[in-house]
Amino acid sequence: MSDALNRGRPARPPSRLLRRDLLRLRFPRRHPVTVLAAMLLGLLAGGAADAEEDTEPAVAASAAPHAAHPLRGDPALALQRASDAVVGVEVHGVDGAPSNDMLGQFRAGSGVVIADDGLVLTIGYLLMEAEDASLVLDSGRRVPARVVGVDLASGFGLVQALLPLAVPPAPLAHDMRVRPDEALMLVSGGGEGAISLARLSARRAYSGYWEYHIDGALFTQPPRTDHSGAGLFNARGELLGIGSLLVMDTPGEHQAGPGNMFVPVDLLGPILRELRERGSSSASHRAWLGVNCLEQAEGVRVVRVSPDSPAEDAGVEAGDLIQRIDGASVKDLEGFYKRLWSGRAERRVALEVLRDGKPRRIDVHSVDRMMTLRRARSI
Repeated sequence: MSDALNRGRPARPPSRLLRRDLLRLRFPRRHPVTVLAAMLLGLLAGGAADAEEDTEPAVAASAAPHAAHPLRGDPALALQRASDAVVGVEVHGVDGAPSNDMLGQFRAGSGVVIADDGLVLTIGYLLMEAEDASLVLDSGRRVPARVVGVDLASGFGLVQALLPLAVPPAPLAHDMRVRPDEALMLVSGGGEGAISLARLSARRAYSGYWEYHIDGALFTQPPRTDHSGAGLFNARGELLGIGSLLVMDTPGEHQAGPGNMFVPVDLLGPILRELRERGSSSASHRAWLGVNCLEQAEGVRVVRVSPDSPAEDAGVEAGDLIQRIDGASVKDLEGFYKRLWSGRAERRVALEVLRDGKPRRIDVHSVDRMMTLRRARSI
């Protein structure tokens, strides 16, 4: 028997070792009132209580102070509300849309209700070139929805219910700090929605192969395959991020291995009004070439050229090693993208590549990526 129990004090929440073991568990959301689900909520609630006492340094931090939430006094209730705010998102792409080749014409994922008017935050690629969308509640009820915005710069997407959801919104985290080994809650929605624990392994910049870069991406373990648009919540039931990718090599202090990347919600605040009003942020209207690239020891290598893209029209080929862009040397994806986006969206971009061991210059006339996306027939 522990010293705490011998002294008549209440036992502390489950140990960190137990939390690591529970990271492997996953609970269905269709019938959340079960012993296992209650144990999960209790474990996370214990993490919220620990946060009041624990003084360990945080893994990641933002400058914003933590804002008190009215449900903070009842962590289990806050976590249940957070879970309830996650819904399924189903989308049909526009007929013939290029994104259908990569994403499929029918797409299903998750989203999180973030406002009383039925506004749902999800990952943008689910909504790209969408013809129509619907939201799927835990009850199986489908609610028609409209796409509000797709933001290429951040990766977020917004969709809004056309009928009342009667689902309270989840609060957004204002304090992004997460303690080492703090238990986080990962929730997906729809008919196969599930709840599981996760831990933050790192927070750092992320560069995607498809001309995408964000600062402060959240990397978690263990991996979930139903990550698209899933919600990542802290122990207070506040939304930290929106699921984007399955990554094979998650960085961080913990053992390297597969995990997930989440787009952090602190990227949303500065652009939310713009997304509601215009459908995208001004940062999304930037130069696009249509190349998929990977970082290699020798530099940035083109692995795929999008059909009917500026890069294809100019003669860029898979296998080209990009050495310079507009006269600036290219060392990594982040530097390549930031140089590309530093000028006007539509302009001549000078690429210096190495092909079959021989240098070659290629002038590519970039375009505004947002202007290339197909719209629904009703728009």
